[in-house]
Amino acid sequence: MSSTLPVWRKNLYICCAATFIVSIGMSQMAPILPLYIAELGIEAPADIARWAGIIFGCNFISLAIFSPIWGRLSDRVGRKPMILRASGWLGLIMIGMGFAQSVWHLVILRLLQGCLSGFQAAVIPLLAQETPKEHSGWAMGMFFTSQVSGGLMGPIFGGWLSEIIGFRNSFLLIGCCCLLGFIALTQVRETKHPAPSKTATEPQPSFWQLDQHNAIIGVFVTTILLHFSLSCVSPILTVYVQEIAGNIDHIALISGAVFSASGFASMLFASRLGNLADHIGSERILFACLLLSGLAYIPQGFVTAPWQLGLLRFFNGIAIAGLMPSTNNLIRQLSPAPLMGRIFGINQSAQFIGMFTGAFFGGQLVALLGIRNLFLIVASLLILNACWCRLRIFRTTP
Repeated sequence: MSSTLPVWRKNLYICCAATFIVSIGMSQMAPILPLYIAELGIEAPADIARWAGIIFGCNFISLAIFSPIWGRLSDRVGRKPMILRASGWLGLIMIGMGFAQSVWHLVILRLLQGCLSGFQAAVIPLLAQETPKEHSGWAMGMFFTSQVSGGLMGPIFGGWLSEIIGFRNSFLLIGCCCLLGFIALTQVRETKHPAPSKTATEPQPSFWQLDQHNAIIGVFVTTILLHFSLSCVSPILTVYVQEIAGNIDHIALISGAVFSASGFASMLFASRLGNLADHIGSERILFACLLLSGLAYIPQGFVTAPWQLGLLRFFNGIAIAGLMPSTNNLIRQLSPAPLMGRIFGINQSAQFIGMFTGAFFGGQLVALLGIRNLFLIVASLLILNACWCRLRIFRTTP
């Protein structure tokens, strides 16, 4: 039956499988990172929170710089070489993190990771160009479902695995998972290749000449604020679980379960919300999910038990299930083919800028104001972003 599938569906399924494998590996890192930092000699909880934010976010600096470069190059040489480069490099860096001897080694490796990585920045443009427009929302939802499904399994698996084989061996396994994804991606077929080199001298369309450039800029800004809000919380969630749970056994496993609650919800709802976006418009899904996410963050600052936090993270995951595919699908709908790679690259830079600033300032805000107040700040940003999105993107989106 697989021989009767159109190429775009085969590519989608291969990319989803590879993304699932990579996400399992990558999502193991977040809940065990504070514990790994403590093993490397950092003892004070405030210092652990600071270093977790720095290490988690520092690779987004280099990703933000290099993503537009790789996106522009993919417009010239093709998407598949960029996918293989990103996935292979990611696996090697994760293996290297298993041999780190200090927190500074982790910082350097995370910076190097961003220089040649950018896995999503490579995969999403390929899926966008190969998938028919009438199915793009569903395809982006499927891709995000595979991503969050791996993210769902990763924290629980990583927390359990770290108790059995240790943190260092867990990072080695993360790297092996990423290299398995690299092998799967060698089977991708790219049917829409870059234009011949003779057209390089012809004038190319300018971003500022696009009729919908205001809407695209609105998506960029929304991407920054969205990922800033998400990355504020992720590096310190394990610390928060430990604070509300007290001194209990299996803290890594419990933290992994809280992490996975959001991913489980996203897995259930991403393709459904993507399909709904194909019918009512991604801009409406984006607005509704931003508002839901902001409202779900408010009570997270008042929880008294890990199960309460996990339940609220589940509702937050429903919102994330609509946010990620909607931003990518809006760019897919608004971007002309000659500029698609670089516009996706710029959007990935916006994502990484939000991730870095969120991870870095989240740790600092926790040290200054406490973890509970951080959730209220994040909620305010998301609700304001929803209102701004309603005014900016709705008016300029056909």
